[in-house]
Amino acid sequence: MKKLLSLLACACLVGLSSAGFADEETPAAAPATEAPAQPAAEAPAAPAAVTEPATMPAAEQPAAPAAEAPKMDSGSTAWMITATVLVILMTIPGLALFYGGLVRAKNFLSILMQVFVAFSMLSVLWVILGYSMAFSEGNAFFGGLGKAFLSGITPDTLSGVIPEFVFLTFQLTFAAITPALIIGSFAERIKFSSILVFLGLWLLLVYVPIAHMVWGGGYLGTLGAKDFAGGTVVHINAGIAALVGCLVVGKRIGYGKEAMPPHSLAFTMVGASLLWVGWFGFNVGSELAADGTAGLVLINTQVATAAAVMGWMFAEWIFKGKPSMLGAASGAVAGLVAITPACGFVGPMGAILLGVIAAVICFWAVTSLKAMFGYDDSLDVFGVHGIGGIIGAIGTGVFMAPGLGGVGYAEGVTMGGQVWIQIVAVFVTLIWSGIVSLILFKVIDLMMGLRVSEDREREGLDITEHGETAYHT
Repeated sequence: MKKLLSLLACACLVGLSSAGFADEETPAAAPATEAPAQPAAEAPAAPAAVTEPATMPAAEQPAAPAAEAPKMDSGSTAWMITATVLVILMTIPGLALFYGGLVRAKNFLSILMQVFVAFSMLSVLWVILGYSMAFSEGNAFFGGLGKAFLSGITPDTLSGVIPEFVFLTFQLTFAAITPALIIGSFAERIKFSSILVFLGLWLLLVYVPIAHMVWGGGYLGTLGAKDFAGGTVVHINAGIAALVGCLVVGKRIGYGKEAMPPHSLAFTMVGASLLWVGWFGFNVGSELAADGTAGLVLINTQVATAAAVMGWMFAEWIFKGKPSMLGAASGAVAGLVAITPACGFVGPMGAILLGVIAAVICFWAVTSLKAMFGYDDSLDVFGVHGIGGIIGAIGTGVFMAPGLGGVGYAEGVTMGGQVWIQIVAVFVTLIWSGIVSLILFKVIDLMMGLRVSEDREREGLDITEHGETAYHT
């Protein structure tokens, strides 16, 4: 438990150190007035225009024109359907192959199975309860149940200029991939049944409230936190849960004593490439329209990721003597993670700098930080997604400054004020996700056990959990 608390504190200190240059004398800014990048499904109608006082008698004044009802935009709708499919591609097969290549051959199918089935189960839970709890009217932390089982939603119901069915399916892909990211932290040693129970509960008790707080009209969105496509909601959220999970489940048998190299870096490279391609749906789709901001997000996502590949590669080259394929793939994911919250708020040059910074710090996290504390985060979920998400979330507050090429701040908000708001969002996510995840892991371990037996772990989860194997020799 002491080690867990130390690591949670370390995660928070990384966030604070990234914001050390913020103006300490600048008071916290007033909450921004802009809506979150991913608006709630039921945006209020625009108020009617205020008219000048009339000079004619009231009886002779013409009636004010009624506000025009929103209409579906076929171009934006077509793009959002495409973006949704791209995010599905990120998960299956992208994330599955990326993770699958990193584990040992005897556990390859188990990882594919965990990602594939988790994506399926979470999709169903989202439409039954998750969407309503995240995106319908509620309090500062949870939405209501008015849209449970998609009640009241029809093919004609709109969310902005796209059908609400399209919006909720796009959000479904976020809700399904985020818990699936956690799987990599305790790969090769957890029960299949236990991981399914954990991920289902985690979706409803952790992902949903954070999504509501940021994007659904809740506390953090009202505060003015900027998260265009999921730095807090997706990556910090999953990253801290992953750290808690690997500590509670414990290290793999032989960790630190036996070699545990990836069994197929070819699969990992293909998976990373699919993640990169699919991430354009993740980020660009979060604009919810085909417009100029979508174009900005497009170039930012590309150059931040490319810069991160180079940053990680050169860091590895300098400190380890050789650049590796694993390092390049890890750098790409670190860059994608870091640019996610910032992609609609920064300029391309800021995106490049953010990508390089995230790559170097994530490289340090998965080598030095991990070795310092000795935890077995099998596939470096915390080191890449957790740390990268913190860097991206706080960096958003810096690089959105107009002088650095960003889109600027809300009226009355300074860089120091926005950075402080971003830090608050990071801390709320770390605390909520960390504590609730710890409770869930402990309860499930008590009721059904988290870890497979030593004999099953040594033999491999492909055979012992699923009765099949990926390779026949």
